[in-house]
Amino acid sequence: MNSHLRSSLVLVFSLFALLGCNPQPASQASITLDFWAMGSEGERVQVLLPEFERQHPGIKVRVQQQPWSAAHEKLLTAHVGGTLPDVFQLGNTWLPEFVALGALAPLDDLLSAEAQADIFPGVLAANRMRGHLYGLPWYVDTRLLFYRADLLQQAGVARTPQTWSEWIDALRRLRAHTGSAPLILPFSEWQTLIALSLQQQAELLRDDGRYGAFKQPAFREAFAFYLRLFDEGLAEVGGELRVGNLYQAFADGRIAMLVSGPWNLGEFERRMPPALRDAWATAPLPAPDGRPFPSLSIAGGASLAISAQSPHPQAARALLQFLSAPEQQLNFYRATGDLPVRKSAWQLGNLQQAARIDAFWQQLQQVQGVPPVPEWERLASLVMRHAERVARGLESQEQALAAIDKETDAMLEKRRWLMERGAP
Repeated sequence: MNSHLRSSLVLVFSLFALLGCNPQPASQASITLDFWAMGSEGERVQVLLPEFERQHPGIKVRVQQQPWSAAHEKLLTAHVGGTLPDVFQLGNTWLPEFVALGALAPLDDLLSAEAQADIFPGVLAANRMRGHLYGLPWYVDTRLLFYRADLLQQAGVARTPQTWSEWIDALRRLRAHTGSAPLILPFSEWQTLIALSLQQQAELLRDDGRYGAFKQPAFREAFAFYLRLFDEGLAEVGGELRVGNLYQAFADGRIAMLVSGPWNLGEFERRMPPALRDAWATAPLPAPDGRPFPSLSIAGGASLAISAQSPHPQAARALLQFLSAPEQQLNFYRATGDLPVRKSAWQLGNLQQAARIDAFWQQLQQVQGVPPVPEWERLASLVMRHAERVARGLESQEQALAAIDKETDAMLEKRRWLMERGAP
């Protein structure tokens, strides 16, 4: 081999060695995170992602929008098939089921102590299970009163009701003034009844979620108050069928009060006639007599989770940290109307002083999650089925409470069997 060829080979091998020891930026775009987001959030979150990719040049995010109606089943199917995305959105009542399946990576060290203190405590607690944080709250949801303030004043109600007794009195006065049942309470929505029971410190499930506790005095009292609203004609059985278009009925005064969530802030602002734009308001839920106001409501909303099998856990964690930052929380609120989980995001946008949103700020200081069992959605439907039967005169309250506990215990039989054998 001549000296010229030998020198050329040495140069080539030296270049290979340098490249091997010092990977080049060409590999920076090699990580692609799959992110499933639900409903309109799947579309609107995408406006935030160019900034994330600018801050993390080695990571690309591929968003797939999923309809809420199919999201639960699609996530379960993907878990069984080993095809869960790196990051996904899920309702926080779904969290126990996916934790039980071992589908989620723990997120304990994702948030600093300061960041955790910046999240509404009841919402953060709803994402903790078995001593670990498995979901990062993304936006919050709770239930409170929407009401026609003008009709309340015309009916002679001095202030928005703050106790259960004041609530009954206000509804009676509204019924006398408008001539119709003023409150709408669909049996398809369990959140109001469960919020009332949480206000009474009802256990709902006992023995670490093994058995129903619906016959106990705390739930019994909330159940009786809820059904009293129908007994007195303050809410109408099947009222949602009577009113048809909720927003039109609210504008017409056929209903003057409902229990709803933050998504209706935008809907009422868009749908109320110009003459009534200042005629409606929001307020925290009334408290049981003798209890502090505001009392508890449901800790709802959506969370972000990381698949336990994600090949890119650090990149996924970076995305969650970005989306939970106060500035991005405020940007996401402005894009969607979804309320931020970070208190500093509220303060950044001065949301806690905004008309109608301020009531959510108050209520979110007092929220609590439902029992963290995978069967919760079915249990809630069971409770509401019997509540409707009582309201229609098909069974007594005592019969309903006994049946709820009996059917709950049967539904939780597999859970007891697993727990007796040491399953978490």
